[in-house]
Amino acid sequence: MRVALAQIDCLLGDLDHNVAKIKGLMVQQRDAGADLIVFPELILTGYSLGRIGHEVWLNADGPNITALAEEANGISAVVGFHEGGTGPRSFNSAAFLEAGSLLHLHRKLYLPTYGAFEERKHFSPGQTMRAFDSRLGRMAVLICNDAWQPSLPFLAVQDGAEVLLVPVNSALDESPGVLDIQQQWKEITRFYAVMFQCYVVLVNRVGTEGDLCFWGGSHVMDPSGRTVAAAGPEETVLTVDLDLGAVRRRRWQLPLVKEARLALLERELGRLISEGGDL
Repeated sequence: MRVALAQIDCLLGDLDHNVAKIKGLMVQQRDAGADLIVFPELILTGYSLGRIGHEVWLNADGPNITALAEEANGISAVVGFHEGGTGPRSFNSAAFLEAGSLLHLHRKLYLPTYGAFEERKHFSPGQTMRAFDSRLGRMAVLICNDAWQPSLPFLAVQDGAEVLLVPVNSALDESPGVLDIQQQWKEITRFYAVMFQCYVVLVNRVGTEGDLCFWGGSHVMDPSGRTVAAAGPEETVLTVDLDLGAVRRRRWQLPLVKEARLALLERELGRLISEGGDL
């Protein structure tokens, strides 16, 4: 499976420009032999939505997503956007497009609202974490801060995911003096690759929005925790071949994933919830 990591910039609030750019890259990478192209978080709308002064959103079954889905013949795609049109709530969402339709929709579950980030002001949290079958294999999507909650990739892998797709908008000024964000993202993705014996595909954006400077650094970790591809800070499309057989071999050699003991976890989580845990 050949995956294209579309480490690109977008124009805040300019749906026409962003849709056209993404559509063009889908066609280009399909013609170049890619099976899947992964775009960053919120690439259709931009991240700093509070700076626009008006609401910018897309309906998951509206004309723009439908038009992009129509291009998803011969190439699958992960596209991030501000999802509206669902009553009073809207979501930070990522669509997995395949064979002309929306195959899977993931709504970001953990919304950072600290420092420069105001996601809970604009979005509601999603309510489900699911792996899904694509023509390429069983996968799951985690959007940026979702990956900072280890329970989510654990759930995805227990649901059968062999590839974790992680579209992000990670900026250099995140919690200055608190995080070495570039290094810690690499440590997180490597940890998941090793412990959950899967591929981890992280795709960050580049460019700036206000005080946010997105640093790129998109990369792929294999099931042994090796970096098999990595981008620098510039706009680029990085391609890499994934061998899902390596996931199955690794899980056979070192059977960590199948030893999860889900019933044990259910009992202990129930106890913690009954003792006043956060619902």
